Amino acid sequence: MIPSAIRKDITLSDGRVITIETGKLAKQSHGSVVVRMGDTMLLATVVSNHDAKEGIDFLPLTVEYREKFSATGRFPGGFLKREARPYDEEILTMRLVDRVLRPLFPSDYHSETQVMISLISYDGENKGDSLAGLAASAAIAVSDIPFNGPMGETRVARIDGEFVVNPTVSQLENADMDIMLGGTADSIVMVEGEMDEVSEQEMLEAIKVGHEAIKIMVQAQVELASQIEKAQTKREYSHETHDEELKAQIHAFAYDKVLEIAKSKLPKKERSAAFKAVREEFAATLSEEDLAAKKGFFSTYFGDVEYDAMRNMILDHGQRLDGRETTEIRPIWSEVDYLPRTHGSAIFTRGETQSLTTVTLGSKMDENRIDMATFQGAERFYLHYNFPPFSTGEARPMRGTSRREIGHGNLAQRALKGMIPDSNPYVIRIVSDILESNGSSSMATVCAGTLALMDAGIPIKKPVSGIAMGLITNPDTGKFAVLSDILGDEDHLGDMDFKVCGTADGITACQMDIKINGLSFEILEKALLQAKEGRLHILGKLLETLDAPRTDLKPHSPRVLTMRIPKEFIGAVIGPGGKIIQGLQAETGASISIEEVGNEGIVEISTNDGEAMAKAEAAIRAIVFVPEVGEVYKGLVRSIQPYGAFVEIAKGTDGLLHISEIEWRRLDKVEEVLTEGQEIEVKLIGKDDRGKLKLSRKVLLPKPDRDDN
Repeated sequence: MIPSAIRKDITLSDGRVITIETGKLAKQSHGSVVVRMGDTMLLATVVSNHDAKEGIDFLPLTVEYREKFSATGRFPGGFLKREARPYDEEILTMRLVDRVLRPLFPSDYHSETQVMISLISYDGENKGDSLAGLAASAAIAVSDIPFNGPMGETRVARIDGEFVVNPTVSQLENADMDIMLGGTADSIVMVEGEMDEVSEQEMLEAIKVGHEAIKIMVQAQVELASQIEKAQTKREYSHETHDEELKAQIHAFAYDKVLEIAKSKLPKKERSAAFKAVREEFAATLSEEDLAAKKGFFSTYFGDVEYDAMRNMILDHGQRLDGRETTEIRPIWSEVDYLPRTHGSAIFTRGETQSLTTVTLGSKMDENRIDMATFQGAERFYLHYNFPPFSTGEARPMRGTSRREIGHGNLAQRALKGMIPDSNPYVIRIVSDILESNGSSSMATVCAGTLALMDAGIPIKKPVSGIAMGLITNPDTGKFAVLSDILGDEDHLGDMDFKVCGTADGITACQMDIKINGLSFEILEKALLQAKEGRLHILGKLLETLDAPRTDLKPHSPRVLTMRIPKEFIGAVIGPGGKIIQGLQAETGASISIEEVGNEGIVEISTNDGEAMAKAEAAIRAIVFVPEVGEVYKGLVRSIQPYGAFVEIAKGTDGLLHISEIEWRRLDKVEEVLTEGQEIEVKLIGKDDRGKLKLSRKVLLPKPDRDDN
């Protein structure tokens, strides 16, 4: 017998319906739901251990999002026909969900928790990533796992001036703003997206639209959970033990000392060493027995002291860790053309954060090909971000590209990609290597990326800069401070990390994470306006280094020539088994690619050798040559006959230049004017019944006033 499911519908403002269903699938998980919109369906499950491991003082949360190829009726690409490691786009969705869920669990809940979201059906229009956060939250809502939610997550796009919640794939093609939002009924927790130079007010308006949709999603989950017995009583847990006496002792001993160190404006390493010295000084006051019994609390309680001291220093004394004003940007220096053999390079340094960024130019064969269950295509502009451990003075193993590196690189890529001109013929790869980090390295990547693109000679529409904003609040007093260009400690100990990128005319990308409930739109607006001031300051510093893209590429950069040919000639250029195109590449040394686009073939020739470019172009033009009546051609006299000459106007294509069409005067012999091997200009004046070409030379010559014959 098929079990009955409990369902709840969410009706969007345009009448479309999202359905949440539970009680039918994956019932051994602690919570499971199926979310459906159109024919797109997601299965979300959550399992959380009842006990926490000893020594864990954080939430070991894992969020997985995977798109099944079967959901779209496709086989996985590649040799192994099963889903393997996640694609970058899947990892980005995992991060979006994680960033909303994580701050909503109780701070003292430390059980290992795993949320798994699978796209099990896809209709090609309703995107799975727009529903993933809702599905994850609903799975937790119908479980007994402690959670300060529910939360909602939705996409908001602006299309033809109107905001649309959870737009379709086809609608997104015309969007000039595309953002994902996550939050609870009373606050926004996460924002991330890209936009076409929008204003701060337009950004706020989009967030408000999204929050209204989130409120409806949250209410639907509350009503669904009210029908689930186990969701009525959340499990009891005890994952932290505390020594309140020790906590008070550490605060009394360390607070003033930590506050003085915080006020001292020491650099990051010296400040950390000074904090460590205070811990060791307090440890020396304890007996060996007390030290062994209580040392496990030190990190937590001293962290609390540092948290309170830093925040109070800013709110009560108006001073930041490095002595700056709240709106002040750290010293900036930058340099371009640092690496002699790259196609473009830049160093951007802001305080103790530094990016060395390169630009590499390529042809179609260098595209970043993507073959996912829900998308097949290629990127012609892409950015990779690397965060090696030495950038923070650490020695740790490198286990491949981290989720954080993928997320930071994606944000910088979204900030810059809209500034690449449509006429750009190159595939562009940007690589940012972070050499130092104390503050936002992703925003340093945006700035260095702008300089490297201009150094490479890419005529970007406008330069882009980026800044990371922070927030310190005191709910009891209502005091708050918005911080420009935050340090790493201000990010860790603060209430907000808000990254904003844009040109002088508007925002191109943003990413925001909120760690507190109830962030007001007043604070959000202040942060956006303060971010604009900081962005413009940083932009001015970039333009002091390089004020416009270089007028030409580097001498060793490849040149790309794009040709459009009739569709019917594609096969002729490729040749049987690729014989012709491969032969041309071997003969000229140029890279040649061709693809069918509509009724045309797009040929790309790439090389840094001008002679090779010319040879390849000439060879392809000869293959695809179609003579047109009325056109003038340079031709070679191949043979002379009593009645005229045969002139080759392209390789393998010749026409008859009749003796009467050589000159205006009457000729007895062709040889009076022409010789074999002579180069002449002729005009194609027609074709005979058999398609033979009829040429004329005399029509290109001045006509005499009288007939000499």
